[in-house]
Amino acid sequence: MVNTMLKYAGASDPGRVRRNNEDAWHIDAERGIFLVVDGIGGQAAGEKAAEIAVDRIRTRLERQTGTVDQRVREAITMANNEILRAAESNPQWHGMACVLTLAVVEDSSAVVGHVGDSRLYEIRRGAIRKITHDHSPVGAREDAGELSEIEAMRHPRRNEVFRDVGSEEHAPDDADFIDIEHVRFEPDAALLLCTDGLSDQVTADYTRLLVERNAGDPAAAVRQLIDAANMAAGKDNVTVLLVEGPQFTASGVAVPRQGFRARGIVPVAAGALLLALVAVLALRTYQPAKSIPAPAPRVLHVSDSSADVPPGVPGESLSQVLAEAQPGDIVQFAAGREYHQPVRLKSGVTFRGGQSAELASGARAILRLARGATGPAVLADDVRGVRIEGLRILADPQAPLPQGILLVNSSLEIDDTEIEGATIGIELRGSSRLAMRACTVRDSLADGLLASGPGWLWLSHNSFLHNHGANLAARDGAALSLTGNVFDKSTLQLPAEIRMDAVREQNFLLDAKPAVPRPGARKQ
Repeated sequence: MVNTMLKYAGASDPGRVRRNNEDAWHIDAERGIFLVVDGIGGQAAGEKAAEIAVDRIRTRLERQTGTVDQRVREAITMANNEILRAAESNPQWHGMACVLTLAVVEDSSAVVGHVGDSRLYEIRRGAIRKITHDHSPVGAREDAGELSEIEAMRHPRRNEVFRDVGSEEHAPDDADFIDIEHVRFEPDAALLLCTDGLSDQVTADYTRLLVERNAGDPAAAVRQLIDAANMAAGKDNVTVLLVEGPQFTASGVAVPRQGFRARGIVPVAAGALLLALVAVLALRTYQPAKSIPAPAPRVLHVSDSSADVPPGVPGESLSQVLAEAQPGDIVQFAAGREYHQPVRLKSGVTFRGGQSAELASGARAILRLARGATGPAVLADDVRGVRIEGLRILADPQAPLPQGILLVNSSLEIDDTEIEGATIGIELRGSSRLAMRACTVRDSLADGLLASGPGWLWLSHNSFLHNHGANLAARDGAALSLTGNVFDKSTLQLPAEIRMDAVREQNFLLDAKPAVPRPGARKQ
């Protein structure tokens, strides 16, 4: 439960040198979500990476399944893999990535997820403590005590990072990817999240001073911190989020003798003048700068008649939409309508079973092939960066369905989708990669999910119910990550190196039992 007495504010500014703003931020106080993102890649690429990160993290954290740690890891991983796929689909975005710091606050604690050199500080009782550790050569030396804060701020390699979000594919539990910290959030403390546009220009002590001086007014503190960074040099975008506990107050600790950096350390004699200038700047009307938004994704509504789509939105047949769809597009089916044509997925395209409000209420489009149709209901053949959200894939008793979804050397994310009655619910062949969340696979005539080949499966909080073969069968080198899934009264065929007791610790096995090898089958 989120403490409703928290005070908070956030803002971003492009600085005095750059015209564009590659930073982004997000606050969802109701769910206790606070996020800062610093895009990498220059111009539109960095902005796009930051935009994707905010969107994917927000989407995952709004669905409150699993522990907070799991949600944070999954959210950052979803952002990472989506940024990578977007970069692969557009040459102008090649090499884009971002760094970020995310805090999920619940009552008197916070779970922090961190990649890169953005930061989270705790400010309490006249002291400031850096919670995160910079994933950069200079930051690591500063944390180890080899460099002072001022030496690190001056260092020519200050902006290099050795971890980021988006440059290579990751799973949520990959080592050397996401740092998770657990912070006790006392009622007399404040948490400050910022990009390096602040921490490279303003010392920690001076940051603490401005926050405490404005205790009870986080918006004023945020404004003055951004102004201080811009007065120091303003060479980078700067983003600041501040969250105050209900008892956070000024400590009365003296003003630090050295404030922030302006082409070197500010002389003590200039301190009073600079403080006065900061105060003057804080009085001006302040509008947080926003990045130029990237174009909204194009939504292609699937329907044979305009009556099945929102008024004023033209609808097209499924064949027309599939032919027209390009990377970045959303193919949106009409919730409650049945479609009887197989779907061949295209790289970079999202396939959605209704509008967001409809999906939230449980309504979905139904994909049920016409009698006489052959092959899977959904085919992914050598495609990348594809998503399926909120579909129901049903087999007709009079029309056998060999696979609900078939992946061949492809990567696919599936969210909140149901597959019922197929011979095999989902099948992976070759080096396919599947990320699957909050889905249901039920009543398959054979296996619920079958993976053969050196593929990779990441399954989180799905249900496998009443499948007549194995709920899950992984063979021929398939790698698995299983968290929070329900396997109901059926067998599991897992690689020999996966311990069944470890699976039981992380998932819910209802009357599941180890598989008995079928006659003639190779032992796993």
